Amino acid sequence: MDVESYAASMFAYCPYLEASMARGMTGWTVYEVVPGACREAVEAELFHVAVQAAEWVRPLMRRRHGALACENIVILGDAADADHSEVMAWPHWALKHLYGPVGVMFGKFAQCARECDRFGQSIPPAPVSFLPVRASVRSRDPQFLHDTPDLAQSLAGADDDGRDVFEHIPCDWKAVRAWAASLPVPQRR
Repeated sequence: MDVESYAASMFAYCPYLEASMARGMTGWTVYEVVPGACREAVEAELFHVAVQAAEWVRPLMRRRHGALACENIVILGDAADADHSEVMAWPHWALKHLYGPVGVMFGKFAQCARECDRFGQSIPPAPVSFLPVRASVRSRDPQFLHDTPDLAQSLAGADDDGRDVFEHIPCDWKAVRAWAASLPVPQRR
């Protein structure tokens, strides 16, 4: 799959992407859904793949040009009972809350979905669904979290002190999802 041309079209919207790609710090991991898999199984696998990506990004963040570290998890195939937007929702929500305090940012882009930038301008639709996992930009990223002010504040003051983000929660998808369900609901404007 050709993600290079899509990524290049995003340079205007993501000021760090071009430098990240030029330095070889943007990676792409493909997660292929097992045919017939149910939503819950796909969510669990996607969550675990994203945790691996986050743990790969964390030590890179402390290196020179570490702010450019990014791993994108591409989703291929479909769950039997949910679309990509649905299977990304819970893992994305939980991951943002687990890793925000240590400065790892998560995004989500569904294939062909129409998205707008912070100025309301349309951005190119993604050719594939993917979860970006990257070093946060503390001065800019909290603006993407205006619907979750506690999370924005946590990310703005993030410090990766090497803590285990699963210190108080088992790294089991059902336990993580139950924990994530207890978090404050986004306050839509």
